[in-house]
Amino acid sequence: MSQDLILDGRDSSAKTTAWWLYIVHAVSFIFSLGLFSVIPLVINYAQRPGTTGTFVHSHHTWMIRSFWWYVVWVAVGALAFITIIGIPLAYLVWLGAWLWKAYRLIAGFMRLSNNEAAAV
Repeated sequence: MSQDLILDGRDSSAKTTAWWLYIVHAVSFIFSLGLFSVIPLVINYAQRPGTTGTFVHSHHTWMIRSFWWYVVWVAVGALAFITIIGIPLAYLVWLGAWLWKAYRLIAGFMRLSNNEAAAV
């Protein structure tokens, strides 16, 4: 037997906001490699307290953590790039970070669409 999740007006609005934030994060990620993801990140931080106690709260946390870990791995790649020997390693780190971030955006978006909490 399946159970349907019924969203009240507040939850539905919060879900729609999170949905749009996933889209903006993805567009920023594709067109600027995440450079402009600071804009939806600020909105994530602003919206997260209002979603406490809902499954949408986990999605804001998921997007925030995804952003900061992506920044960490891009910085690690940049440090490797500084050395001549580390340039191939830097490209591997950046590729891994890009694939990981893409996975996080897609997985989070799919979970949100299915009314499931993000796996934080």
